Amino acid sequence: MARQDLESRRSTAAQFFMEEEMEDSVSSYKRIVDLLNQAAVANDSSKTDNLRRVQEIIVFKEPNLLDNFLDEMLGFQSDRNADVRKFVVSFIEEACKKDPDVLPKVVRNLQIFLQDPSAQVQKRVIQAATHLYRSALSWLACARTVTEDMESSWTILCQIKAQIAKMVDSDNDGIRTLSVKFLESVVLLQTYPEEDSLRRENDFSLEDIPLTLKIARRRKLEEEANTILDLLIKFHGSPHISSINLMTCMGTLTLIAKMRPQFMGKVVAALEMLHTNLPPTLSKSQVSSVRKHLKLQLFNLLKHPASMDYQTNITSLLTDLGATYQEIAKSYPKAEEVRKRRKRNERAAIGQDAAAVAAKKPRLEAPPRGAGVEEEDEDMDVEEEVSQKPKVEAIDVTERFVGERLTPDLASQLVVMAMSKLPETIPPHFSSTYTPISAAGTPGQIKHLARLIASQLTAAGLGPGIKQSKNEVVKKLAVVEDEDEEGEEEVVGVEREEKQVAPVPPAVVIKKPPQQRIKTLKLSEITKALEPEERERSVALAVGRILRAERSCATLSGVSPVRNKILTVIAAQFDENVGDAVRDFILEDLKNRTDLAFAWLYEEYSFMQGFSRMPSFLRTQINPPEWAYNRLLCGMIQSLLEKQDAKDRDVLISRLYLEAPLITEEATELLRQLCGDCNRASVGLGLLQELVVRRPPRHLVYLNLLLVYTAHEHGDIRTKAIEGVVGLYERAELRSIIEEYAIFYLGFLRLPQPPVVLFGEDRGRPNIETQWSEDIVKVCLYLYLALLPINENLIHELARVYVQTVADVKRVILRLLEAPVRGMGMDSPQLLTLVEECPKGAETLVTRVIHILTDKTSPSAELVARVRDLYHTRVSDVRFLIPVLNGLTKKEVMAALPRLIRLNPVVVKEVFNRLLGTHSEGATSPLTPAELLVALHNIDPSKADMKTIIKATSQCFAEKQVYTQEVLAVVMQQLMEQSPLPTLLMRTVIQSLSLYPRLIGFVMNILQRLILKQVWKQKKVWEGFIKCCQRTKPQSFQVLLQLPPAQLSDVFDNSPDLRQPLQAHVMALTENQRAHIPQAIMDVLMGASRLDLSSLDADTEPVSPAELTIDMREEENEDSSGPNAEPAPPGDED
Repeated sequence: MARQDLESRRSTAAQFFMEEEMEDSVSSYKRIVDLLNQAAVANDSSKTDNLRRVQEIIVFKEPNLLDNFLDEMLGFQSDRNADVRKFVVSFIEEACKKDPDVLPKVVRNLQIFLQDPSAQVQKRVIQAATHLYRSALSWLACARTVTEDMESSWTILCQIKAQIAKMVDSDNDGIRTLSVKFLESVVLLQTYPEEDSLRRENDFSLEDIPLTLKIARRRKLEEEANTILDLLIKFHGSPHISSINLMTCMGTLTLIAKMRPQFMGKVVAALEMLHTNLPPTLSKSQVSSVRKHLKLQLFNLLKHPASMDYQTNITSLLTDLGATYQEIAKSYPKAEEVRKRRKRNERAAIGQDAAAVAAKKPRLEAPPRGAGVEEEDEDMDVEEEVSQKPKVEAIDVTERFVGERLTPDLASQLVVMAMSKLPETIPPHFSSTYTPISAAGTPGQIKHLARLIASQLTAAGLGPGIKQSKNEVVKKLAVVEDEDEEGEEEVVGVEREEKQVAPVPPAVVIKKPPQQRIKTLKLSEITKALEPEERERSVALAVGRILRAERSCATLSGVSPVRNKILTVIAAQFDENVGDAVRDFILEDLKNRTDLAFAWLYEEYSFMQGFSRMPSFLRTQINPPEWAYNRLLCGMIQSLLEKQDAKDRDVLISRLYLEAPLITEEATELLRQLCGDCNRASVGLGLLQELVVRRPPRHLVYLNLLLVYTAHEHGDIRTKAIEGVVGLYERAELRSIIEEYAIFYLGFLRLPQPPVVLFGEDRGRPNIETQWSEDIVKVCLYLYLALLPINENLIHELARVYVQTVADVKRVILRLLEAPVRGMGMDSPQLLTLVEECPKGAETLVTRVIHILTDKTSPSAELVARVRDLYHTRVSDVRFLIPVLNGLTKKEVMAALPRLIRLNPVVVKEVFNRLLGTHSEGATSPLTPAELLVALHNIDPSKADMKTIIKATSQCFAEKQVYTQEVLAVVMQQLMEQSPLPTLLMRTVIQSLSLYPRLIGFVMNILQRLILKQVWKQKKVWEGFIKCCQRTKPQSFQVLLQLPPAQLSDVFDNSPDLRQPLQAHVMALTENQRAHIPQAIMDVLMGASRLDLSSLDADTEPVSPAELTIDMREEENEDSSGPNAEPAPPGDED
């Protein structure tokens, strides 16, 4: 009973723990879901943190959830943030380490990541692939059966391996370094270790891969590892390798040699090659670092027992690198290890001899059927044994060849021959790496020198070692074929023996009779050498016949290319006379013989690069290799340039420059001359633009030459060059260079005098000037202003330079601004920023920019707002507001009007043109013409003097198309209704009447209403009233008769000439009409005593003037007298 209770309790406890585990699993599941949801909507930093928490749970804490959330984690591989993508790569790596069965699901994602645009992501992929490749091989080796997923995964991994191998040539230094480390791991994984190999914990090598694994055969993997090792050695000896990659590659090769001693010879040879051929791109400090690293790696190799066969080579290298004898002696391997290795080598040699003897014995037993796998494995074992046999390296053969012939006399001759190749000064590279030869003349030093020369010859593909290695390859192929045939014959023989019962009689050997040897015909025995003159004449005649056979060869298919090949080889290898004949023949009809010309050009280029069919010891080359190529190319270009009327000349010149394999310095100089010719500059400049795009290695040379002509004196040359540069400016790789050049020239304007670089024959200005002129200033601005509409950010640098220039330069800048500013447009953000952040001293420039933008159109709201803010905060000059007047409010315009009319008359005219809308079509103004003229009359005299206001009103009256008689009537009506009356009211009335005489009736009405407003109370207006009456007689007589007597008397006092005409007018009235005139008026009119009416001729009526005109003159002539002179404003008379 107690036992049952205990069991029940135990089952209850177990059930409790099981339920607790389930609850934990459910809680982890929910937590993962929450973290993934947060990562999906989080920012970059928190997204990575959330994903890292998910990885901690599903990889390390609860791996059973890995399959459930694998796809969700991989879904972040397309995230925009590179850090997130890097984390996904690390997640893939950790997941595969935890569970190798995940590899088929993620290996495709890893391959996609390898093409990521971010270099950091690519680096992380290479790091992960280094570990995953080892894990994949181990996974395949442990698998009992190979599934389709395994095959597909291994295929993709091999593709990744190939892609990373290609990344050794990447532009990124870090990617190259990691690619080298990856290839290092591949070589170590896919090769066999030896007893002397350096061992690591949990090491994996080719011997851990089972022979039955079909998708990864040992033989193929080992061949691939050898190929990759050759690739690393080639990369190690590259002339353009960086110092970091070089030191990494040295460490990789050293580690491979220590862990795989069978490659010790290759690695030592590669280090010897590096010691004699350091990359020329390294700086002095980098050379020192590389030499120190090389010395360290050689010490590491020397400590390895497998280095005993190469101790002489390594010791010589260390001595050259400055190592002392004591340092070298300390690094020798232990004597016991050396003895062990020698014994192993002796046993291996005995075993190889026994294997060779066994291999010669015929196999009497045929292998059973169905043993295909065993046969293949045995074949692979045999191949492995063959591959492990000692080989004679090409460098060793060449070393022995050179060492046998390296006598003191030969060494002296080599030194004398090399003296002509030495530079005038000692290169810093040599002085920093030179170490004195401590054992000069000793056999060891001679052998080391022979080794160095052999490595140089082998690298160049020369020497007996190269020839012997090629012959050995051919012999091995033949031996393998013979062995295969012998094996087949032996098997067939064994089968026959089994079938036959009776013994086979011995074979009869039939000896062939010796053949009679035929004597070889030697031409030297039956011919005689020609004389030099005869030989040259024969060659010339033969070449002439080949040249004249052009038409006959053209009719036969396939003959023309052969003829061209013969001609190019002859022209390239024979003397100059033959070359001149072929060149003259080509230039006679270059249009139809361009194929021959380019074939010859490429033949010369091949010779220049060292691809010659002639052996080196038969060459008698006096000129440098590029001389013949340069002579041919420049000769054809010069001939085309000299033919002024040649048809299709420009097209042929363009083809020569664009299709030639190399453009020499002399050819570039000819192109410079072509660009400087005004008649053909367009061809040369267009060609320069094409060369910048099509010749990337020298694009900076051609771009700089094109930029020089953007400052040329001749307008056509300069314009064409600027157009070409602007076209190239759209290319991202050239944009910064062109900008720097334009800014550099713009900076010249800061100098007190023009720099010398602006002058010269190539600039079209042979004479140097010491003062800034308008043309020289424009030269510095043309390119910059052409780029300004494309890159609007340049406007700020222009403003900064403008502040620092002198007044003459500033005026030129302001005059040239119109075209580029119009190209930028009013809505340009950079222009608005310039207006908003106007640099101190650049107010005039900003004002000019705004004037240009608003010249033909109304200003935008953004521009008006920025100008208004700048005016109220920093720039108090009212001229700053002129360009945006049409965008201001009526109140703002009227507030600024007193200050605007005090400006220069030309500026005032522009102000009125903008306010009146006459400067552009469709322009709107905050003031109507009538409101503007009324506002001028209402200006406070304390803010602007009367003379200034009069000039402003005169400007308005000059705009007859705007100020019509209707507009002036409205103005006069509004002015008359004001109280008090404006001072210039009567002047405006008189001017209006002089412009439009038909307003006489309206003016009379105005005068009558002024009487009602008691105009005499304002002295200035009253004086203008009297003058108006004086000018408008006799129509004004009726108005005068309506005046009170005192005011009428004042009129006669101020203008006595009105009395008699008014009297005559009154006397001409009828008695009834005169009866309506008050007696007081008549008394004032007639004076103290009444005149005799009979003395006046009642029948005579006063004659009115033919027209009422007022002469509108400039203000400076207002005081001139004359019958048509404009009256002075009231109060201004003398």
